[in-house]
Amino acid sequence: MAVLLIGEVTNGELALDATAKAVTAASALGDVTVLCAGASAAAAGEAAAKIAGVAKVLVAEDASLGHRLAEPTAALIVSLAGDYEHIVAPATTDAKNVMPRVAALLDVMVLSDVSGVVDGATFERPIYAGNAVQTVKSSDAKKVITFRTSTFDAAGDGGSAPVETIGAAENPGLSEWVEDKVAESDRPELTSAGVVVSGGRGVGSEEDFKIIEALADKLGAAVGASRAAVDSGYAPNDWQVGQTGKVVAPELYIAVGISGAIQHLAGMKDSKIIVAINKDEEAPIFQVADFGLVADLFQAVPELTEKL
Repeated sequence: MAVLLIGEVTNGELALDATAKAVTAASALGDVTVLCAGASAAAAGEAAAKIAGVAKVLVAEDASLGHRLAEPTAALIVSLAGDYEHIVAPATTDAKNVMPRVAALLDVMVLSDVSGVVDGATFERPIYAGNAVQTVKSSDAKKVITFRTSTFDAAGDGGSAPVETIGAAENPGLSEWVEDKVAESDRPELTSAGVVVSGGRGVGSEEDFKIIEALADKLGAAVGASRAAVDSGYAPNDWQVGQTGKVVAPELYIAVGISGAIQHLAGMKDSKIIVAINKDEEAPIFQVADFGLVADLFQAVPELTEKL
């Protein structure tokens, strides 16, 4: 079976971690062709060709495919769909914008956040904030899937897939780019960071969140936040970890002042090692933590930062 995997291309560069993990998932379905589309995508195509397990790379460069617009990208994918039984992507923000459109244009269902592949028609995905795993079987002729990459290991490098340049599909003209407002940071990207330090409502204020950032900077980590912290204005939206935020699975996750509501646990419980710092010894976060410290975060975190 042939699989078309949509590579994550931003500003001409491939999001290697997300794409490599999606390659691992897609390889269970058949030969993987990676599509890299954008106003500039040649470098991304070269990077995708080096991922082990990739059989072929398609590169589509056109001004209409720039700025991550979903409509022309979906039109391109649908124009290529005839050769593939599975059309897949990592479950990133971009894919969540594009893939439902692809499924609607093909008149099929979309299987989102798939965490396991049973066979070519049967898949597993988390439901109820990750408290249950649902097995679903699709009878659609074409399966449109997004993979929850935190549950898959990244494919290695060393591949040498052929790269083919293709043209863009006709632009449906349903949207046009006006501007991007992008948060810039020297820290690692939250969903691919090896270490994440997150703060919750217990941190108390935007000003006090600087102690979370100081610990993260000392560890070379990304900064996360609970929804309660984001809703309270302590942290920006793009730091939110949880059911309605980003799903992360770093090697080390440090939860500071986070009680551990089920919605937050859904976004980080697959982390390899979880450390919790909270003054409430009954906090639910301690039930999933590998290491728990019952302490005042305003004393413990600066001391930890200083000793590191």
